[in-house]
Amino acid sequence: MSRAAPRHGAILLAAGASRRLGRAKQLIEIDGEPLLRRAARALLATVPLDCVVVLGHGAERLHAALDGLPLRSVVAADHASGMSTSLRAGVAALDTRCDGALIALTDQPALRSDHLLALCEAWRAQPRRAAASAYADVLGVPALLPRAWFDDLMRLRGDVGARELLRARDVVAVEAPSLAHDLDTSIDLDAIR
Repeated sequence: MSRAAPRHGAILLAAGASRRLGRAKQLIEIDGEPLLRRAARALLATVPLDCVVVLGHGAERLHAALDGLPLRSVVAADHASGMSTSLRAGVAALDTRCDGALIALTDQPALRSDHLLALCEAWRAQPRRAAASAYADVLGVPALLPRAWFDDLMRLRGDVGARELLRARDVVAVEAPSLAHDLDTSIDLDAIR
């Protein structure tokens, strides 16, 4: 009897206050659609077992941008403490049947579902390893992390994500050079437009 293919959940981290930009980058529109909704739709295109969006600063306004999408949102009450709090909230909320978590951010305007699907395919081929996006000489998000990493993610503190874990472990790299350009400042926004 063959083992069923591993199933992933999706976590979209969207709790930040966008201090450097001065307004909610999650609501910046690209082609008439807020970045938050675009990223959520791209994650949903991978057909996750569960999809969780982690909100924080301005959660009520952001939640409205997700209207009608088949996902759940959670609020990281201590989101101001840094990215690790959002990551922990997402992992804690994810359905326990998920064998891995596909983690993405809202500030990568070039994020596309085809790249997320490539990450899923790479992870399914080797589900004990993570599959991470490779750009600008780093491994980063989006990344699909195996359940075996969840305890380590829950121990993270401060304004850190999974990057150090990705650097320290054997990870499948999926090239995505366009993701090197994220949205943090008004200069970034001008470049996108």
